[in-house]
Amino acid sequence: MVRVSLYRDGNGRVCGFHCSGHAGFAESGSDIICAAVSALTMTAVNSIETFTSDRFSYKEDEKDGVMDFRIHSNLSDQAELLLQAMVLGLSSIEEAYGRKYIRVSET
Repeated sequence: MVRVSLYRDGNGRVCGFHCSGHAGFAESGSDIICAAVSALTMTAVNSIETFTSDRFSYKEDEKDGVMDFRIHSNLSDQAELLLQAMVLGLSSIEEAYGRKYIRVSET
């Protein structure tokens, strides 16, 4: 199962996430849930890096399916919107395929 834990700042806004595990929906390389989660999370990280000046930390271990991203500067409106879009996509996957494969939660 993929577990996504959201980090929130002092104002309750999403400022990062920790993602771990593999969905187990299909064989490695054919798992559409893992592919979708990777696409959403990587697009959010790359977009924040490209389109904002927010400072962040990012760690990844592809083999173990772990990704950790956290904004350390003041959260910009643009970064917040990009993270909210990611959460919307992840929550939609959770709703469509079930918590057996993906869980989005608060830390």
